Amino acid sequence: MTNTFEALGLSPVLTAAVSKLGFQEPMPVQAQSVQRILAGENLLIEAPTGTGKTLAYLLPLLERVRLEQAAAQAVILAPTYELAMQIAGEIDRLRQAGAPAVRSQGLIGGANIARQIDKLKSKPQIVAGSAGRIIELAHKGKLKLAQVQYLVLDEFDRLLDDQNQGTVAELIKMLPAQHQTLFLSATAPHKALERAMQLAQPAVLRVEEGPVNLPAALENFYLMTPFREKVEMVRKLARTLPVARGLVFVNRAFDAQRTLAKLQFDGIRAASLLGTDDKMARKNAITAFRSGKVQLLLATDLAARGLDIAGIDYVFNLDLPENASVYQHRAGRTARAGAKGCVVTLADPKEALRLSGLEQSLHIELKPLKRQTAQPRESKPAAHKVGK
Repeated sequence: MTNTFEALGLSPVLTAAVSKLGFQEPMPVQAQSVQRILAGENLLIEAPTGTGKTLAYLLPLLERVRLEQAAAQAVILAPTYELAMQIAGEIDRLRQAGAPAVRSQGLIGGANIARQIDKLKSKPQIVAGSAGRIIELAHKGKLKLAQVQYLVLDEFDRLLDDQNQGTVAELIKMLPAQHQTLFLSATAPHKALERAMQLAQPAVLRVEEGPVNLPAALENFYLMTPFREKVEMVRKLARTLPVARGLVFVNRAFDAQRTLAKLQFDGIRAASLLGTDDKMARKNAITAFRSGKVQLLLATDLAARGLDIAGIDYVFNLDLPENASVYQHRAGRTARAGAKGCVVTLADPKEALRLSGLEQSLHIELKPLKRQTAQPRESKPAAHKVGK
């Protein structure tokens, strides 16, 4: 496996920028995909969360975008506001570290369109955002798509679901017939995989790390807790465990709102990240969580899709994940890129069979929680790698 960024065929300018950010060697998904993307291959990448998928496509894009061409050359689609902004932020971070001075812009529905139109005057070469807003700006004549050579569907399983695939297909019709298409996600359900094949016939690259696609530095615990006592148990755990940043998953936004109110009433520094929240509320919640002003962030699976916040040491499943794939997505918010972390799943005795089913599907051991030992274990020292 290629163990240097230079060996992947990236320019000295770009490899120097990556090195300046403290990353010395590519992660497996990057080592296996960057050269294929540089070669122009349509590629579908299925790899666990936190394994470096974002950089796997951003590095080739930054290498290939022509700085002298003042037009959009790459479109990156994301299913959530947070993920799109993280992608745009990662481009900014690389540019500030000395990567090629590619102009980029986030274009998300719900944001101020007049402000976006004004920023488009700078002629960004990479745009990241929602298909609906990009289509809207193209119809208004404010965003030209005739020079687009690269299309990325980040979290393509969500982008190609029944709700979103029609809009994505509409956007693709607006792009030049000859363009490279990349699909990325931690999971590839059969229907999404079929739709991706219909769109671009990509080669499939599956990258697995560890026996069950869960981070190696992750501890998995469960705690039998009656339904009516789950919120109180989260409060107790927040006070008795060394939780710096804890992400609490619930299955429904309505339940999250009630849980948030109870935790705040009991003096827990908590905020919510819900699909029903407006963009500013979501941004403020993430900022407070990142800064440490908030200890617990409550979220549904959709709202937390693609969420990448450094330092999340605990994930609490207040509600059981619907299946092993959902557990994987939740667990992937912690123990990222070799860091340490814990997942604590609260299960009512009536949910014991479902809990056992998750354990079998994931091929892992869910250990009973002992609060004195339920702390993120130290992972072995390793060279820094680029995470998603």
